[in-house]
Amino acid sequence: MPFVAKRCGVQFSPPSIVLIYEGNIKDTNKMRKRIIPVRNFSKCSDCCMAAERMKHHIRHRAYLESVSLGQLERLHIVLRDHMQGHSLEHTLASLRLDPEEDLNKLDDEELARKKAQMDNLFERNRRRKDDPDFVYDLEVEFKGEVAREPCSWDEEESDDGF
Repeated sequence: MPFVAKRCGVQFSPPSIVLIYEGNIKDTNKMRKRIIPVRNFSKCSDCCMAAERMKHHIRHRAYLESVSLGQLERLHIVLRDHMQGHSLEHTLASLRLDPEEDLNKLDDEELARKKAQMDNLFERNRRRKDDPDFVYDLEVEFKGEVAREPCSWDEEESDDGF
C-alpha cells in the first residue's frame, strides 16, 4: 500500500473530498494533498452508493484504500446536507448517537444509519469468552437508582386462585 491516508475532509465549493496522505514515492515520506471531485451528486443522491462508487473508482482506488467506506459515507452525508441547506452543526449532530432521540420520527435511511451505528458501538464494547477481562455471569449493582415504588406484583400472595 503506497499511500496512507492521514486526514479526510470535505470542500463545499466545488463539492470535493479532500485527502491528506503520506506518499511513499521514491522513499520520500512527504505529506501530500489530493482533492477528489464529487461528480454526479445532488441533494437527493444516495450517500452509500456514491461513497462506494468513489472508493472503487479506478483513479482514486489506491488513495482511498486505507479510508473506510463508513467514513466516506459520512463525508458524503455532510456534502448532501450542505446542498440541502443544513448547517454543519446540524449535520454533525445527526451523525452522533443521542440516547434521548426518538427514533420513531426518523425516515428509513436515517434509522438504518442510526441502527448501524448502534450495532457498531455494541460490537466494540462486547465482551467475548476469549477476552482477558471476560467475567462469566457478572452482576453489577447500579448506584443512584431511584427508590422503587411498591408494586402489587412484588407482594407475596398465595397461588390458591389459580
